[in-house]
Amino acid sequence: MDRPLAVLVGPPGSGKSTVGAVLAERLAVPLRDTDQDVEALTGTTIAELFIERGEEYFRELESEAVRAALVSHRGVLSLGGGAILRPETREALAAHYVVWLDVNVHNAVKRVELTGARPLLLGNVRGRFIELDRARRPLYAEVATIHLDTSELTVDEVVDELCARIPHRPKES
Repeated sequence: MDRPLAVLVGPPGSGKSTVGAVLAERLAVPLRDTDQDVEALTGTTIAELFIERGEEYFRELESEAVRAALVSHRGVLSLGGGAILRPETREALAAHYVVWLDVNVHNAVKRVELTGARPLLLGNVRGRFIELDRARRPLYAEVATIHLDTSELTVDEVVDELCARIPHRPKES
């Protein structure tokens, strides 16, 4: 059974997508993002899914995408910020090397404002981030193998730290 070298979790703006891409490149393994898996499956964006079908429908698809990726992907796996909300997802993550990329409110808001639509952060981005972070922080802590605050670090600094800490598999020839 294939399994990810590292599973990245954390709030919006923590760097899961950006760090994931650089980390996967550095480790010479593929990157998989479960949000992209859901979008490919449905042919629509996450934001549109939230609007048209609701958060519960999205979370069910997300949970299925995470479970599938955990047993079939051998690179770096990036999960959406709310993937840890479902107990079955947290349970499935227990057997994996999970990296909690954390970020403070100031840096998260700055990063999120530079990227695309985030349905759960619409309106008062700062207030919504604080609310989501309070609710999710214990769940990230529950699943995390390691916790890394990315607030004041560059992407390369985060990746350097992770490369030093992630147990590598020997490269296959």
